[in-house]
Amino acid sequence: MDKKTLIALLVAAMAVVLFPLYESYQGSEVLSEVGQYYADNGVEDTGAQNLVTSVVVTYRGLDTLGEVTILFLAASVISFFLSFSKEERIENRQVRSITEILTTSTQVLVPMIYMFGVYIFVNGHLTPGGGFQGGAVIASGTLLMFLSNPKFELNHKIIHFVESTSGLVFVLIGVIGALMMDGGFLSNKIAGYGFGQVGTILSAGAIPIIYTFLGLKVGTELSNVLGIFVESQNEK
Repeated sequence: MDKKTLIALLVAAMAVVLFPLYESYQGSEVLSEVGQYYADNGVEDTGAQNLVTSVVVTYRGLDTLGEVTILFLAASVISFFLSFSKEERIENRQVRSITEILTTSTQVLVPMIYMFGVYIFVNGHLTPGGGFQGGAVIASGTLLMFLSNPKFELNHKIIHFVESTSGLVFVLIGVIGALMMDGGFLSNKIAGYGFGQVGTILSAGAIPIIYTFLGLKVGTELSNVLGIFVESQNEK
C-alpha cells in the first residue's frame, strides 16, 4: 500500500467517525447562565469593551496562566532537545540562496508586522485580538526574517530577558489582584487601576498592561522556538 492510498483511507475513516457528530450537532441559541452573566456584566466588571478579553484575562485568568505555562514548558523542552553549540548552528550550516525580492520585501514588511502585532495586543481590550494573537503575529515577522536570511541569529539573551520579565510581571499583577482586592487571580479591580473611559486605550484597568506583557511573552517564546528550529537545520 502506497503512502497516498494510506492517507486517503485514514481521511475516509475519520469522516465515517465524525459524520454522526456532525449530523447530531445542534447549536445553542441561548447563552448559558455563566455566559449571560459575562454578557450582562462584562463591561461594568472589567471595563473591557471586548468581552472575550474580559473572560480570558479576568474571569478565567487562571486558565490563561495555565496556557502560558504550557507554552513555556513546550519551548523549554524544544530548547533542551535541540540545543547546539554556536559552531554547529552557524558555521557548518548549508543554506539555500535567497532572492533579492524576498530580502528587500522583508526589510519593508517586518517592521510593519511587528507594529501590527503590538497594535493587536495593546488594543485587545477594545477590539478582537489580544496577547496570544499579537505574539503570534510578532513571531511571524521573525519567521520572515529567517526566510530572507537563514543564517540570521537571534540574540537569545535579550529574548530570554523579555520572556522572563513578561512572565514575572504577568504573575505579579495576578497575585496583587488576589491579595489586595476581592481574592480573584488577575482581578481587574486591583488597587490603583482605574477603568478609565470605555472605548479608549487607557481603559479597562490592568487588562492592557496584562495583554502587553502576555503578547511580549508569547512573541518572544515563539520566536525563540523558531530560531532553535532554524539553527538546528541543515538545508542542503
